[in-house]
Amino acid sequence: MKLPLKPTHSDELAQRKSDHIKLSENARTHVSKLDGRFFYEPLFFTHPTSETKWSSSFLGFNFDYPIWVSSMTGGTNHAKVINENLAKLCGEFHLGMGLGSCRSLLHDPSRLGEFKVKKFMPSSPLFANIGIAQVEECVREGSVHRLHELVSMVEADGLVIHINPLQEWFQPGGDRFKVTPLETLKRFLGQCSYPVIVKEVGQGMGPKSLKALLELPVAGIELAGFGGTNFTLLEKMRGDHLSSREGFIHVGHSCLEMISILNALPERNKEIIISGGISSMLDGYELKSKLKRNSVIGMASAFLGPALMSYEELRGFFLDQVEALLTARASLELREEG
Repeated sequence: MKLPLKPTHSDELAQRKSDHIKLSENARTHVSKLDGRFFYEPLFFTHPTSETKWSSSFLGFNFDYPIWVSSMTGGTNHAKVINENLAKLCGEFHLGMGLGSCRSLLHDPSRLGEFKVKKFMPSSPLFANIGIAQVEECVREGSVHRLHELVSMVEADGLVIHINPLQEWFQPGGDRFKVTPLETLKRFLGQCSYPVIVKEVGQGMGPKSLKALLELPVAGIELAGFGGTNFTLLEKMRGDHLSSREGFIHVGHSCLEMISILNALPERNKEIIISGGISSMLDGYELKSKLKRNSVIGMASAFLGPALMSYEELRGFFLDQVEALLTARASLELREEG
């Protein structure tokens, strides 16, 4: 029995040329679709390899690439698989990770196994995550030690506090703030010794809020700008709401706007996670290039599907993203504004 012959190099070349002829008409582009954010510099380009890194420092840790796995999930049946796979990724590639909300652990540690993933990323930063409403409650009751115990319980290197007044307003049975998040943060930060990151949840923050955060002793800020997963919209989708509230879903600030605001404010030695509305690594590269502060690119919902499937799927997805980011860095330069 004769085995079929493998295609030769000349066969592959001929097939490629044939494909080019067949597809050329449908492969035409129009100048209206040109991405004008960058200069493309092919004469200074080399293709990234599996050995190429974009070494970065963030919060005192060394990253292989400037990427942060943003807070996503906890307290669900799928959380353990997702968090373990994400933590393995962070361990292999020296990335940072924020856990999903750890609120359930304040009252019942039975789901601790879903969050206790530090063993998979021993030399990378893992941050616990809690809402500002729970911080307000602990401050008011004089039980801030419960938050310290939470950080210790999940073996975290610090704490992410998410600021979400509109989400709570939309959420059936949501918390109501009795004092402003700024006042709560001031009182809490005076009682903790670990690094704290403050983030929004999909609508971003205006200039007064960003300026106030820069003046607080926080280690970092996650922008979570408008254009990505919006938890106010998510809560609307979960239940019925009065039409008078609809407009609030669409208020907020994009990452691009917040970066412009931050660039005009004093440095204050804060590190930034750029997340929200990043649809591709071209977006991430553009935003990181524009921000005049140390930063990493935050990714969240895009990781969920691959992380739930398997570590191999997640790893392959991540490497595709990294290759795109490295290719952008090697071939593109940001155009000057104005």
